[in-house]
Amino acid sequence: MIDSIFTRGSLNIGNVLLVLCLAVVLGIIASILYTKQNKNATRSFAVTLVILPLITSTVIMVVNGNLGAGIAVAGSFSLIRFRSAQGTGQEILAVFLSASLGLCLGAGYVGIACLLLLVYAITMILLQMAHFGTGLDKQRELRISIPEALDYEGLFDDLLAAHFSFCELESVRTIEMGTVYQLIYRVVSGSNQPDKQFLDAVRTRNGNLPVSLGKVPNSRNEM
Repeated sequence: MIDSIFTRGSLNIGNVLLVLCLAVVLGIIASILYTKQNKNATRSFAVTLVILPLITSTVIMVVNGNLGAGIAVAGSFSLIRFRSAQGTGQEILAVFLSASLGLCLGAGYVGIACLLLLVYAITMILLQMAHFGTGLDKQRELRISIPEALDYEGLFDDLLAAHFSFCELESVRTIEMGTVYQLIYRVVSGSNQPDKQFLDAVRTRNGNLPVSLGKVPNSRNEM
């Protein structure tokens, strides 16, 4: 089954390496473009956009021209997203990587499997050293409770604009048996003002009801 460690069919180590490097470069460009246009993007998803072209290009090279293998790959990868526990982008990507390595090894492309893992490891190390996407970690979740009789439309707009570079109202719900509204915002820090100063300003407008400012829950980072 293993005709050669590094070559099999029309593939050779030089062409494969060139394709993988190009996939990483294009992935970085695509990730930067996406994060610039979407202020609520997460670091996990930004890194996933960089690595995913690397893995998928390897899979396509391995199954190219083999209809049966292509159908099997499509079926197996669909299970990763829809038949497994939901997780972050990088968690799903790790499962995708493991499945791709197994595919390459099963098809006899031992060298390509090793090369894929090597380029993946080097790319991840470089992204970590360059602190790629760390600015996206500034996202936080803001929860503000207000009395049901208080009109929340535009009530905190001036405070939010002064303290955050990005703010989006994600949902409004009732709590405390319908006597209190809870506003849930996705925000990005953009001011050097202390958080306490902002929270105190909010409390003067919401009647001193609970206000929380913390990390975005992991469930919000799912692909």
